[in-house]
Amino acid sequence: MEETFIYAGGARLAGKPQTRGGIFRLRPGDDHFEKLTNGMPDDNDVYTITIHPQNPEVVFAGTRLGLYRSLDRGDHWQALALPGPSVEIWSLLVHPDNPRRLYAGASPVAVFGSDDNGDHWRRLPDPMIPNRVPMPFACRVMRLAADPQHADELYAVLEVNGVMRSRDGGESWEDCSAELIRFADQPRYKNHLVTTVEAEGMLDGHALCVNATERVTVYLAVRMGLFRSTDRGQTWRDMEIGRFSPLTYGRDIRIAPQDPQVMYACLSPAARSETGAIYRSQDQGVNWRPFLHSVTPRATMMSVALHPRDPSQVYGVSRCGQVFGTQDGGATWHELLMPEGCRDVYTLACA
Repeated sequence: MEETFIYAGGARLAGKPQTRGGIFRLRPGDDHFEKLTNGMPDDNDVYTITIHPQNPEVVFAGTRLGLYRSLDRGDHWQALALPGPSVEIWSLLVHPDNPRRLYAGASPVAVFGSDDNGDHWRRLPDPMIPNRVPMPFACRVMRLAADPQHADELYAVLEVNGVMRSRDGGESWEDCSAELIRFADQPRYKNHLVTTVEAEGMLDGHALCVNATERVTVYLAVRMGLFRSTDRGQTWRDMEIGRFSPLTYGRDIRIAPQDPQVMYACLSPAARSETGAIYRSQDQGVNWRPFLHSVTPRATMMSVALHPRDPSQVYGVSRCGQVFGTQDGGATWHELLMPEGCRDVYTLACA
């Protein structure tokens, strides 16, 4: 089994100074997470972690204070200068065909591009997506993904504003949310917790990924479940995860790097809950089965991390800082807690 570094990132809870944010690392063989602070502000909140697919020494962290990069697996960090006013970074994508080209997704909604592994950045044109849901926080680019066969075709999911697509590497964007909004014409898809917009739940996007085995398929995780599009985001179909799981709040969805037939999803009752699950599909999302077992999540499952080379290794994290891992393809699981005070964990990565 390949030795694995695991990284987790979280934020402090508003009004609770005793809670802890930041980025944490578990080294191979260790039994505890260490907080990484050399160059990373101690009070920073971390929303996304991306390990470079061609060089695991290089790790990116999207945070409340912008984007950071480490060239030595997290021992040291440097802030990367993004043009314009300060923004939060919630997502990062490495271009599938050009590993030096990066995209970063921000809040308020913006996408930045770099052609030199993050040394220099430019703000890409404004996506011009109308703000349809007046939430108490600025809308966020939660996940960026590229079509593996046409790597300049990008997709982004927004919290809380649906999906957008670029056909030209981020130079222009199209709104792909009309069909998601139409779902809310049906009573079962109407959901609004914060606003009066009945499509709030359908537009509350958290993750997406793109599969291109036979035809391009975009998979989407939103508050109301899991959805897919086989026409590049023009129309969407409910994957009906409720047939397989009593939990339908979709927080993460990923395709296995080694086998595009295999997918994983994080499911929970709500954004803040007392349970959660990881489900796996072995037929591109047609059928799903529980994957996480013998351990008990005590909060919403927020992220699933797949090892880029070893398919037997899968990791997940709950919002309260429980990290679950299997090194034998799900036959057995172990649990490890992040340091005391980690109560709002967003992201997990491994390599």
